[in-house]
Amino acid sequence: MERRGIAPRADWRRQADAVGFAYATIDGKPYWDETTYYRFTLAEIERDLEAATGTLIGMCYSAVDHIVARPELMRRLAIPEMAWDMIARSWRRKDKDLYGRFDLRYDGASPPKLYEFNADTPTALFEAAVFQWGWLEQNIARGALPKDADQFNSIHERLIAALGGLGIGRRMLHIAALRDDDEDRLTVEYLEDCARQAGLATQLIAIGDIGVTRDGRFTDLGDRIITDLFKLYPWEWLLAEPFGQYLPRDLVRMIEPPWKMALANKGLLAVLWEMFPDHELLLPAYFAGDPRGEALGRASVRKPLLGREGRNIAIGGAPPTEGPYGAEGHVVQALAALPDFAGHRPVIGSWVVAGAPCGIGVREADGPVTSDAARFVPHAIIG
Repeated sequence: MERRGIAPRADWRRQADAVGFAYATIDGKPYWDETTYYRFTLAEIERDLEAATGTLIGMCYSAVDHIVARPELMRRLAIPEMAWDMIARSWRRKDKDLYGRFDLRYDGASPPKLYEFNADTPTALFEAAVFQWGWLEQNIARGALPKDADQFNSIHERLIAALGGLGIGRRMLHIAALRDDDEDRLTVEYLEDCARQAGLATQLIAIGDIGVTRDGRFTDLGDRIITDLFKLYPWEWLLAEPFGQYLPRDLVRMIEPPWKMALANKGLLAVLWEMFPDHELLLPAYFAGDPRGEALGRASVRKPLLGREGRNIAIGGAPPTEGPYGAEGHVVQALAALPDFAGHRPVIGSWVVAGAPCGIGVREADGPVTSDAARFVPHAIIG
């Protein structure tokens, strides 16, 4: 694993604008950064990252079984009691999930370590699946990368296959997100394109435009009943919406399914450590208040159960980063600092679609916490 410099494509900004990648630059600073890339060997990808991701997703599915059978864990994970039966039914039905992203510490020299699992509403999807692939192809074509350079990236093809395999058939798939968020908008527009390539009829809708009939069925602005809904909106927020009370009735097929609530929670880290103690892919983790977590002292990271985008993270007893999270509780995880490549600190986002590892994206921070401002840097497999 190496960090290498490379000349950016002269027209990459035009290409970004053409596909709606509006947040490639944020407040005058690069989010998409192709002045550099990370070079991996095939062995590092297959032996380390792909294999580790396959192991981790299997462990997570086992954790759902473990959590669903234990109401005390549902409570510790701050999952509303109104959702417990819905989660259990969804898991027993084997409702299919679509995708997720593991955030991993990896430096090419030691086994990956799990920082967290973005199981419900992971973003950075379009840039991982599409934009960095275009970067690879064009740099091979212009001779800036070897002809045999490759990328760990079958995300796009796997998404199309997975969406086609959800069993929606001739029904319409509604795809919902917040109205005015550039990243969410591009993510759902990209997923809509994948769904259409899979042969599905689709309709985009803003979360705030979902209506409810008197008998608790969801509707769109055309008063059509919503039968199947992909929502780029966290489950805990959805349950808190005025229409959330109707969700436990199971009148709409939800993607991600309700059982993903058991995984979309940093309390999962403590559950996994309890189930698989001393596993080489895991860092010690405990629910806040556990003496074993407190004993980690300054060699620890305190994370809110439902935190996002690096918010409210406290490292080694320092004041936490800003944010609105934490009232729901915390986990304490052993500190494993991001690897340092000349002051640049990458985290590997390893994607799973329909339970299978299928690609990575690299986010690069300048400090110890990867926030929503961290740059996306492409990667290539060479050697």
